[in-house]
Amino acid sequence: MKNILISPNIKIVQAMRKLGQTGEKCLIIADPNKRLLGTITDGDIRRAILKGLSTDQSIKSIYSRKPIILEKNKYSIEGARNLLRMHKQVLLPIVDKKNIVIDYLNWERAFGARKKNKSLITTQVVIMAGGKGDRLAPFTKVLPKPLIPINEKPVIEHIIEKFTLFGAKNFYLTVNYKSRILKSFFLELKPNYSVKFFDEIKPLGTVGGLKSHQKKFKNSFFVTNCDIIVDADYKDILNFHKINDYDITLVASATKYFIPYGICELDNTGHLMGIKEKPSYNFLANTGLYVLNPRVLKLIPKNKFFQMTELIKKAKKKKLRIGVYPINSQKWVDVGHWTEYKKTLEKM
Repeated sequence: MKNILISPNIKIVQAMRKLGQTGEKCLIIADPNKRLLGTITDGDIRRAILKGLSTDQSIKSIYSRKPIILEKNKYSIEGARNLLRMHKQVLLPIVDKKNIVIDYLNWERAFGARKKNKSLITTQVVIMAGGKGDRLAPFTKVLPKPLIPINEKPVIEHIIEKFTLFGAKNFYLTVNYKSRILKSFFLELKPNYSVKFFDEIKPLGTVGGLKSHQKKFKNSFFVTNCDIIVDADYKDILNFHKINDYDITLVASATKYFIPYGICELDNTGHLMGIKEKPSYNFLANTGLYVLNPRVLKLIPKNKFFQMTELIKKAKKKKLRIGVYPINSQKWVDVGHWTEYKKTLEKM
């Protein structure tokens, strides 16, 4: 059995790491004797973060204490499948008569080759690929940023592959700097998905180039930077966006930042109150991945340099709905500058 048992005393951030390590969407909480106490899902953690809970807090206040279970020798596989479907569970703990966890059943185990639909998405994907990538010079003096290599593939192939795993087949690239090289790459690649280009005569920022193509989008669609890789459930992100009726959903990384110095804390008069030794801070960092509703494109000025951050500010002023979908920081890679690029090469 994969080790998905955790203590109720661990922190939210530790549960997030465990989810990342196991590849599951649910963990089982048990006491030292493996007696079942509850379950916690990635959705439980996401809701807790959105409510403002620190990832340094214990999971005790957020895990489910009454999970649906299977009792050893008292369930049929068809009955278990029905429970997974009807109650929209991702995992069912299997316990003995004494409520000791002996195993679990997830969609993959229950359905085998008929594993829970990595439900396919048909939505369009826009990759913002027109920037110069100055932070990655001198590489970008020769290549456009999307073609910067990560092992044997350019970063843009890694990005597209993550989407194609969920069925995405229609990709649009906004291009300007060294666009001919990028177009030649895909012409030679001959992919089994569609790639079309939005040419910018001049740099238009991260979303400025979408204005003249707004009629192409009838439903919610993804927009991503060309230098980030997000390993997440894209179908779940899209559902989150739709269920909550958001106009813009921003995917954010639950990040912890350590300051390696003592921080001076002052009062209103400038007198020292104390020194906080090497503190850490939890925050949600913008990953550069979004879901947009087509109507927000009306807010983009025509033929002007316009950034995604400006679009979000404008949408807020118009009182449109903007949501945040948190993910584990381990699921986000930003290769847009040298330090992170080098770290990524070591990881992958």
